[in-house]
Amino acid sequence: MVEPGEPGEPGKPVSASAATGAPSTQPSTAPVGAPPAGAPPAPPGVAAPAPVPAGADGGQPQASGGFGLSTATALIIGSIIGVGIFNLPTSLASYGPISLVSMGLTTIGALALAMLFAALSRRLPADGGPYAYARVAYGNGVGFANAWSYWITAWAGNAAIAVGWVLYVEHFVNTGHKKIFTILLVLAGLWISAAINLSGAKNMGLIQVVTTILKFFAVGFIATVGLFYISSANYTPFNVSGESTVNAIGGAMAIALFSYLGVETASVAAAKVRDPDRNVPRSTILGTLATAVVYILSLVAVFGILPSKTLADSTEPFSAAANAMFGGTWAGDIMAILVIVSGIGALNGWTMICAEMPLAAANDGLFPDRFKQMSKAGVPAFGIISSTALASVAMLINYLGSGGASAFTTLVLMTGITSAIPYGYSALAQIKWRWADHKAVHTPRLARDLIVAVVALVFSILFIWYSRNSGHSVWVVWAPFFLAAAALLLGIPVYNKQRAHMTEPETVPPYPAELGKGAS
Repeated sequence: MVEPGEPGEPGKPVSASAATGAPSTQPSTAPVGAPPAGAPPAPPGVAAPAPVPAGADGGQPQASGGFGLSTATALIIGSIIGVGIFNLPTSLASYGPISLVSMGLTTIGALALAMLFAALSRRLPADGGPYAYARVAYGNGVGFANAWSYWITAWAGNAAIAVGWVLYVEHFVNTGHKKIFTILLVLAGLWISAAINLSGAKNMGLIQVVTTILKFFAVGFIATVGLFYISSANYTPFNVSGESTVNAIGGAMAIALFSYLGVETASVAAAKVRDPDRNVPRSTILGTLATAVVYILSLVAVFGILPSKTLADSTEPFSAAANAMFGGTWAGDIMAILVIVSGIGALNGWTMICAEMPLAAANDGLFPDRFKQMSKAGVPAFGIISSTALASVAMLINYLGSGGASAFTTLVLMTGITSAIPYGYSALAQIKWRWADHKAVHTPRLARDLIVAVVALVFSILFIWYSRNSGHSVWVVWAPFFLAAAALLLGIPVYNKQRAHMTEPETVPPYPAELGKGAS
């Protein structure tokens, strides 16, 4: 039972962002219309059905110029398939082929998260995704912590993508890996993507679709043709880490998670998606399933084509695998070009997410007002520029004491920590709401929803637990935790400053009646 004054209290107004998927600072003052026929009564702590303006299928109003299903799916695939998968074999090589087990388990966690976000976005298609779910379920304090943590994930993840991207750019230029030129190349990747986003959502969406097609081809090629070039001898020894089987699998899982960051991007950018209550969940499931298939098969192929020692020494494992398949260097050159294009697409998508999360938080008063100021192109320019600047700083800090591959792994593990926090709270929100539904009235799919949420929560905890770096130095091993903690602590003064400006969280809508149609 929710007590008066707690998040989710009955009678609190539902904001425009919850009803339409578009950010708004003004709550609706009175509902209009009646609950849909067949809707179950609202349980304690859950709002009565909130009518929405007529739109597509009687649901959300169509957003002119917004993303449709294909573009939203491309956003999911484009954000998940960045350069993480193309650098992953090198990062996982210290564990050996046993990391294929880790990738399989991580895939289960990623699919659970995709199903979780699909269900949550149907019920609460609010801009901000994980942040919005945590805030509505647990209040402004937890909401701010999740928004801040996810924002860190976005700009630190962008830094990691740029670092991994440059490893393939240097296939053609700066082949001697001089650090100063490497840093300049990383900065170029970050700020070119920022410029694309500053030009407007239409240009960003077009580039996302084109780059997604090319990157999916690159991974798909290795995932299919590469299977014919496997040597079973390369799968032994299975565990080269020197650690126990459990620790090796867990450590590799934390690294593998980075390759799946992005399952929630359509829910974060719900305001830019047409008919979000239909297109957000569909694009989330379709994009994650398509990505999971090519991920697993491509890693099986790369680990079977090249021995672990070769992968550990390679900065461009997919190019090295392509060269091993066909001989010479031409195949590796083509693969490097495709990965470079892939990296631009991922940087492009994540730069948008870097601005969308603080925009949603600013509309609720949790982030400073500057984050919600829109440019003439209709984009939150301050969020784009400040996030890109922070990504640049994170990249520079990591390059101070390490090379490209090592800096990439540390940033990857840091984002594993900061992403698992909002993932875990999203799972807790779903558990809270579905249990409240169950206590009030029988609702379909309860067992499935709770199992999915518990699996997502368990994986979120494991991702944090195993996000330690390999090495002997305390700083190296715990660097991801040190960096994540420092970034999270920086949010305290911002929270204290914004407390007086925070609006009340909206109430969660009831369990959607249409989800029960045809369910046993």
